[in-house]
Amino acid sequence: VGVFKNGKGPVIMLRTDMDALPVKETTGLPFASRVTTVVDGTDTPVMHACGHDLHMTVWQGTLRTLVAMKKNWKGTIVAIAQPAEEVSGGSDRMIADGLFTRFPKPDYALCYHVSSDLPAGTTGYFPGAIFAGVNSADIRVFGVGGHGAMPHKTIDPVVLSAQMILDFQTIVSREINPVYPAVVTVGSIHGGIKHNIIPEEVDMKLTLRFFSDDVYMQIKEALVRKANGLAMAAGVPQNKMPLVTFADEYTPPVINDPELVNKAVTSMERMLGRENVVRVDPSTVAEDFGKYGRTEDKVRI
Repeated sequence: VGVFKNGKGPVIMLRTDMDALPVKETTGLPFASRVTTVVDGTDTPVMHACGHDLHMTVWQGTLRTLVAMKKNWKGTIVAIAQPAEEVSGGSDRMIADGLFTRFPKPDYALCYHVSSDLPAGTTGYFPGAIFAGVNSADIRVFGVGGHGAMPHKTIDPVVLSAQMILDFQTIVSREINPVYPAVVTVGSIHGGIKHNIIPEEVDMKLTLRFFSDDVYMQIKEALVRKANGLAMAAGVPQNKMPLVTFADEYTPPVINDPELVNKAVTSMERMLGRENVVRVDPSTVAEDFGKYGRTEDKVRI
């Protein structure tokens, strides 16, 4: 955290993220990342594959410009370089470490994200929920294993999981109000180790995307209800109902303050030209900047 005080005025927080992803950089450029780190016990190449190198560069350039133009404005800049945005824990840890108590509490918090959809020289904006909230879910489906040649003596958790995956798709298409976007994706399913053996259990991993807390709660309830209902219909014993767990801390949606967005758009249009400032659609990608606006300090983001 860096603080630059420049007289009486608003306190503005400018945030950049600075973590990398476990991806090998293969551009061949002289400045390509050669850094490795240990992920799950394995040495893994890492690079700024999500644009955070550009985020840091723009952040530093903005700060240098503001300091150079300090005669033209008054107020306080709180500049933060946040770790762990990719795993959605960095903002929580900074807040818990006293970001809003050890340093000037911001009136407004600003950040940005690069986009491959916009031409260079343009900037996009959206007033309201622009990035989705996200959480993960793990579902362990239990059955009664046995020989694949005698399925009638088993309760097949593979077939049961397939039924669940199909039924989960009706959460968004038939239970959530169509005007509220949501995504339920099963990204991983694992069960069994042999061709001819019906396993005892299957593990599924899901990602959930939403733009409101109410929709998130609706998805959670529906996942548990549908998993248990199908297990009961298949004859799974009551003591072997599916185990549905959710990550303790979820990343909420990033909801832009419309008034602040309008102020920023007016400024951007003046500097960049109206034709280079475009309203964009919300995206179901996620990022943890929204947590700064959910503290009791009521920071406008």
